[in-house]
Amino acid sequence: MISQALLLISMPGGAEWILIILAIVLLFGGRKIPELMRGIGQGIREFNDAKSNVKKEIEKGMKDSPEKSATAEKSSSPEKSEESKSANH
Repeated sequence: MISQALLLISMPGGAEWILIILAIVLLFGGRKIPELMRGIGQGIREFNDAKSNVKKEIEKGMKDSPEKSATAEKSSSPEKSEESKSANH
């Protein structure tokens, strides 16, 4: 049953691509297609830029978090030892 459904949702073949391209040309016209492709290219470029920025931020956060936690432990450990000394007296 599932394999039959997958057969119905397959990549279009040669004749289907020709029909798709013909429909696009009829809908948008020959002059609008370059503008449409330019817009799609800009969208893809912006998406890739955003993806790389997110990746850089994640990598930066991963590098910064061990340093911050080590710094926090060093700064909090003398306070804890002083508190424990004053509590003992």
